[in-house]
Amino acid sequence: MPLDHYVTLGRSGLRVSPFCLGGMTFGADMGWGSSIKESQAVIDRYLELGGNFIDTANGYNKGHSEKIIGDHLTHNREQRDRLVIATKFSTNLYPGDPNGGGSSRKSIIAACEQSLRRLQTDYIDLYWLHNWDKHTPIEETMSALHTLVQSGKVRYIGVSDTPAWKISQAQVIAQLRGWSPFIGTQIEYSLLERTVEGELIPMARELGVGVACWAPLKGGLLSGKYTRKNAGTVTPPRAWLAGLLNDKTYNIVDALTGIAAELNTTVARVALAWVRARPGVSVTVLGADTVDQLEDNLQALEVNLTAEQTATLDALTEPQLPFPIPFLRATPALHHGGTTVNGEPSQFHPFVPAKKGDHY
Repeated sequence: MPLDHYVTLGRSGLRVSPFCLGGMTFGADMGWGSSIKESQAVIDRYLELGGNFIDTANGYNKGHSEKIIGDHLTHNREQRDRLVIATKFSTNLYPGDPNGGGSSRKSIIAACEQSLRRLQTDYIDLYWLHNWDKHTPIEETMSALHTLVQSGKVRYIGVSDTPAWKISQAQVIAQLRGWSPFIGTQIEYSLLERTVEGELIPMARELGVGVACWAPLKGGLLSGKYTRKNAGTVTPPRAWLAGLLNDKTYNIVDALTGIAAELNTTVARVALAWVRARPGVSVTVLGADTVDQLEDNLQALEVNLTAEQTATLDALTEPQLPFPIPFLRATPALHHGGTTVNGEPSQFHPFVPAKKGDHY
C-alpha cells in the first residue's frame, strides 16, 4: 500500500493518507524534538512520497510546531489546499488566563484564532478536541465547534483521548441538533496499549468514527532499539518509558524480532503493520525526528503479516478488558446474524438469548 492510497476518515468524504505525519517533534523548544531545518526536511519528504495528512496541536512545543508548519507550507495556496492540516485545542498556552485552555466556547474560539495565525491559513481541515474537559458541558463544546464549521474556519471536527461514553453522548447530541459530528477519534494504540479494544474501538466502528492511532511504537519501546540483550545499557530518554522496560515488553520485542526476520524487515515496521491492520483503524500517526526515520517507518505500508504472525502477537498481548461478560469481548460477528457497519462485520456479536441450562 503506497502513502497515496488515500482512505476516507470515518463517515465523511475526507480523504487522507493511511500514515499521518505527526508534528509533535517539530521544534526543540522543550528540550527534545527536531530542529526547524530537520522538521522542514521531514515534511518535504513526506509530501514528496505522496502524503497529505499532517497533524499537530496548539500545545506541541508551545505552539512552535504549528508555526513551523505554517512558515513552511501555507504560503503556497495551491499546496496548502491539497493538504489536510489537523490541529488540536485544549492546552492553555497562557497559564495566567483562566479561560486560556479547556473546551468552553470562549476558549475554543480563541484557540482556533491563535492556531490559524500560527499556521498562517484561513481554515483548519480537522480540528481535534485534544482531551475531554469535564468542567464544560459537552453541549457547549459541540455548539462552539459547529459554529467554527459554519464560519468556514474549520472543515471537520474530531476528538482525542476522551472516554467512549462521552464521545457517544456528543455524537447523539450533534445528530439530534443538526450540528457537525466528530468524524474521527485519536487514541493511543499499540501492542503495549490495547485496552482501547474494550470500548473505544467498538464505539468508533458502531458510530462510523474513524480511528487515528498515536504512539504505535509506544514512544520507541517497540522500535527494536531496546532489547533484552542491551537491557540496562540503553534506556529511553523519558523516565516513565524506562519503567515499561520489563519482561512483558521484552517478550513482545522478541516476538517482533522473530517475525521481522521471517519477513526480512525491521521490528518497528512489524509493530506498525500490526496496528495498521487492526479492525476499525483508519490512520496511524507517525512521528519522525529525521528523514531517515520517516522513510524507514513508512516502509511498514509494504509489510503484510500472515494470519499466524498476527495470532502470535495477539495472543502475546491480549489485554485484560474491564467489561466482564466474555461473550461481549472483541469477537468478529460471523455467526448469529452478526450486524455490519459500512459493510464490515461489527466488533461484537449481537446479544444471543440465553438457552435453557445457560447460566451467567
